[in-house]
Amino acid sequence: MRRWNGWGDENDHHELNEDARAFLRERLGPGNPRADATLEAALAAVPSSRISESPLIKTDARQRLLHARGHSFPDWVAMRAGRMGPFADGVALPESHDDAARTLAEARKLGATVVPYGGGTSVVGHLNVPQDDRPVVNISLERMHRLMSLDDRSYQATFGAGTPGPQVEAQLRAHGFMLGHFPQSYQYSTVGGWVVTRSSGQQSLRYGRIEQLFAGGRLTTPRGELRVGGVPASSAGPDLREWVMGSEGRLGLLTEVDVRLRRLPQCEYFHVVFFPGWEAALEGVRALSQAELPLSMLRVSNEVETDTQLQLAGHPKLIRWLQRYLGMRGIQQGQCMMVMGLTGSEAECRRMRREALTVAKRFRGVHVGKAMGQAWAKNRFRGPLLRNSLWDLGYAADTVETSVNWPKVTSTMRAIESAAAEALKAENERVHAFTHLSHMYRQGCSIYSTFVFRSAGDPDADLQRWRQLKTRVSEAIVAQGGTISHQHGVGVDHAPYLPAEKGALGIDLIRAAARDIDPDGMMNPGKLFL
Repeated sequence: MRRWNGWGDENDHHELNEDARAFLRERLGPGNPRADATLEAALAAVPSSRISESPLIKTDARQRLLHARGHSFPDWVAMRAGRMGPFADGVALPESHDDAARTLAEARKLGATVVPYGGGTSVVGHLNVPQDDRPVVNISLERMHRLMSLDDRSYQATFGAGTPGPQVEAQLRAHGFMLGHFPQSYQYSTVGGWVVTRSSGQQSLRYGRIEQLFAGGRLTTPRGELRVGGVPASSAGPDLREWVMGSEGRLGLLTEVDVRLRRLPQCEYFHVVFFPGWEAALEGVRALSQAELPLSMLRVSNEVETDTQLQLAGHPKLIRWLQRYLGMRGIQQGQCMMVMGLTGSEAECRRMRREALTVAKRFRGVHVGKAMGQAWAKNRFRGPLLRNSLWDLGYAADTVETSVNWPKVTSTMRAIESAAAEALKAENERVHAFTHLSHMYRQGCSIYSTFVFRSAGDPDADLQRWRQLKTRVSEAIVAQGGTISHQHGVGVDHAPYLPAEKGALGIDLIRAAARDIDPDGMMNPGKLFL
C-alpha cells in the first residue's frame, strides 16, 4: 500500500548505514527528528464537507485527505505534521472521458473550483487546494489507466490520462512497443501529468521530452470538449498541443493522451566514466552531446554530488577499491562521475560505447565499466525514498532544476549552490548542496540541484527555512537567465518567477487563454500564474 505521508509503498525503505549517517553529521550537524502525526489524527482534522455526496463526487474524509497533497516541501511538512488542509470538499474518480465531463459539469453547477489529480507526485504545489469561499472538488484520473487503442502502422497509442509509468510500459510491451518516458517519479506519475507539466524523462536524449512524445489528446473544459493534434505535423496556424502542454489544469481536464511509440530495443546498458575535475567533466559531456552520438542518456555529477553519492552508497569496501583504481589512473580529488546510456541493437551499443569512450578520453575520462551504471539503472527510481530516510533522521531535502546554454552552465550551477549555502547562515545552519547535469541538448543542458539541511524540529520553522532557501536559489536562477523549471512545472512555488521568463505580454496571453476557456476561473486556480 502506498504511504499516505511520504514517498513510495509502506514496505519500501532506503536505509542509510552508519557511515552515511556520520557523513550527514559531519556536513550538517546532528539531525533533529520529531514524531510524525498519525493517520488517525490527520483524519480527525478533516472538516465537514460543504457539499452533499452524489454518485459522482464522494465526500468521505479518507478520500479527501489522500488527495489533499503532493510532494512539494510544504506538502511534505503538512503530511508529516498532520496539517493536511485545506481540503477539497469532495473527490471524484471518473473512469472515462464522459464521466470526467459529467463530473466537471456537476462541479460547475455547485459553483466549485476543481483541482485535477493524477499520480500525486507534484513537487511544486500543483495539487494545493485553494483557500476559497467556493467549494472545491478534486477530480482524480487514477481510474483512467488503460491502453485504449494502438496503431501498429502509425506507431501511436492512446491512453487514459491517469495511467502511471509502469502501466504505460507494461501495456505497450505486450505489443512489442515502448514509450520511453522515465522521470524519477515514473512509478507513480501519469501520462496526463507528464503532458500538462511538460515533463522530461531520464532518457530524453533518445526518446525526447514529452513534447516529442505527445501526439495529441482530448480535454473536457468548462466550455466543452477540445481535441488537439491528430496528424504527424501541421503548418495550419499555432499548434494547440502547445497550449495543452504545461497548462497545469488551467484549461481543463486532459482525459485521453495520444503518444508516439518506438519498438522495444534489443539491448540496453549503462556505463560509468569518471573525470578528473568539473571543467573536464563539463567539456566532456558537452563534446558528447554535440557529437550527436545516438546515446539514450548522459548524466554528469559535480564534485560534491559524486562524493555524496559514493558516501551514501552503502558499499564502503567497493568504494575503497574504486578510489584505489581511480588514483592509479590519475584521478584524485574533485572527481566527477558520468553515467551514459546505450540503447539499441548489440552492434549499435558496441559502436556507441567505442565512440563515446573515445570522446571521453580526450578529456581524461576513465571508464570503470558497466557494473556501477547497471546498479544505478536498477535503483534509479528509488532516489525519492531517500527523502523519507533523511526526514526520519532529522534532515530535510528539496531540489530545484533549470536549464541554460553551455556558456552559462558553470556560473549558474555555482550561483545556485552559493545561494543555498548563504540561505540559512543567519540561523547558523548549513546547507549541503550538490548538482548534476542531465537532459543534454546541442545548445545546453538542464541543471538539477539537491539541498539537504537540518530540520528545525517545528513545522513552521521548517517552512520558514525552506522559504528562505527556495527564494534565494530561485532568484539566483532568474538572475542567471535560466528557466524557472526545466521539468517540474510551475505550480504554486514557481509562479512568482514566471513573469521574468515570459514577460508581461506573455503572461497576459496565458491569462487570456485561460479566461476564455474557463470564464468562471474554476480550473486549478492559483497554479501556473498568479
